[in-house]
Amino acid sequence: MAYTTINKSTDYFNTKLYTGNGSTQSITGVGFQPDWVWLKSRSNAQGHNLFDAVRGVNKPLFSDDSNGEATTTDRLSLFDSDGFTLGSNTNVNNTGYTYASWNWLGANGTASNTDGSITSTVSANTTSGFSIVSYTGTANSSDTVGHGLGVVPKMIIIKRRDGAGGTNWCVYHVSNNNTKVMFLESTSSGISNVRYWNNTTPTSSVFTIGNDSSLNASGGTFVAYCFADIKGFSKFGSYVGNGNADGTFVYTGFKPAFFLFKRTDGANSWGIMDNKRSTSGANEIDKGLKPDSANAEYTGFNKIDFTSNGIKLKSTDSDNNASGASYIYMAFAEEPLVGDNPCTAR
Repeated sequence: MAYTTINKSTDYFNTKLYTGNGSTQSITGVGFQPDWVWLKSRSNAQGHNLFDAVRGVNKPLFSDDSNGEATTTDRLSLFDSDGFTLGSNTNVNNTGYTYASWNWLGANGTASNTDGSITSTVSANTTSGFSIVSYTGTANSSDTVGHGLGVVPKMIIIKRRDGAGGTNWCVYHVSNNNTKVMFLESTSSGISNVRYWNNTTPTSSVFTIGNDSSLNASGGTFVAYCFADIKGFSKFGSYVGNGNADGTFVYTGFKPAFFLFKRTDGANSWGIMDNKRSTSGANEIDKGLKPDSANAEYTGFNKIDFTSNGIKLKSTDSDNNASGASYIYMAFAEEPLVGDNPCTAR
């Protein structure tokens, strides 16, 4: 499938910061109607809240714990044409608390997908290589689920939605091959077991799941967030740390706006860094949030530079740059280094 060049990354992904008011408020300036919204308090210890348009606006999931989705009416109440509307719930809108929101565009609609052995409901944006997939499990040892991207996804995040507690956020990443699963809510380095991906690489139409209850319990309901590499817009890869403040350079092919990382050979936290929360004007990004933790934003650890074509590590911290350690990452662009886009560091 041929893709249209993305000239403006913020048409498909954008970070938006806001301050809570303890009442209802509309957050604008996202630049599009988002289909996936991930919220986290920066100033205080509060859990992550993830919402998507396929499951419904009133159903948050929480990346820092293993619970299923909640049903609420006072957290996120509407996906708007230029952002989203919040209720008064203190987890997403506490008076005076500062928050980050990460927003992705899907299809602003859904379609039934019968490509796999399990029929799925999909909101797929084939231009940006992102889809939201909802399905019901069978507990078969090898099932396939259609993702709607038209190309092979490089990263997939799956969470059981229904009330059964204690089920992992299962992460497939191309750099881990098809045997290993990692867990978004955990510092664990992950495990290798056939019951997750059935040791089968995703194709351009489906991903394969085994019979682990975290992603394929009989009658269980699940959501999957699927991502493909799009030149100049998104990149999913790996690197090896050097344990030096003059750290490894990771080439992405664009100026990053968002960087998620995780060590794969040690019990270290996931991290998220973006281009909106460090405002010194320099290249250095030094404010992070951890998907596996409710902790407030940290400063001074995991320092990196966002350059015109990638990421330069600037820390000796083991979370992102231990000597000889292996890491996976997900990155989205601020400015694509393709087409007619001039791109410079900050």
